Amino acid sequence: MKKARAASFRRMGRLSIILGLLGACSFDYGESASDQGDLPDIVMQDVEYVRVRNGNPQVRFTAESAERYEKRQTMELTQFSFEQFEHQGEEINAVGQAGTASVELDSGNIRLRDGVRLEVASEDIILETKSLDWQDKERLLSGGEAEQVDMQRSDGTNFSGWGFSADIRNRTWGFASGINGTYIWEDEEEEE
Repeated sequence: MKKARAASFRRMGRLSIILGLLGACSFDYGESASDQGDLPDIVMQDVEYVRVRNGNPQVRFTAESAERYEKRQTMELTQFSFEQFEHQGEEINAVGQAGTASVELDSGNIRLRDGVRLEVASEDIILETKSLDWQDKERLLSGGEAEQVDMQRSDGTNFSGWGFSADIRNRTWGFASGINGTYIWEDEEEEE
């Protein structure tokens, strides 16, 4: 019996040495796609998200699919649309859609791509283009220098141009080049 116990203690001693060595070793398999941020951490289908402040809805986002990448702090959306509310969430002021959108989670900046349409009721304006960028902190909306943006208003005003930019805080917008279109101006004094 003493021999059997001695043999089993030796085996356990060897096993603990092997386990200790394995625990001290590390295997380098290289960076996986997930470590590089190439694979999403979360994948969702038919997404609806409502941002609420003080009990009132501010904006509602929907997407056919959403992929969240924690390492890059981005969310990639397909068939993206949104509604922006005002007056304690009672009225929709702006609606928009894009084939794809990329949201920077830390800054709130958004890249809209693959066919963009925005309608802003308070400004009586509709914008259509291939792509637009929203800079949240600065409250700026811009199109690339090589992207044509078409703008329309219900009074018949319509413009096309390249290098569109809009400063939402100052309620100004403009084009860098290639401006073409018609501006309708009604003189309020003549109407009276």
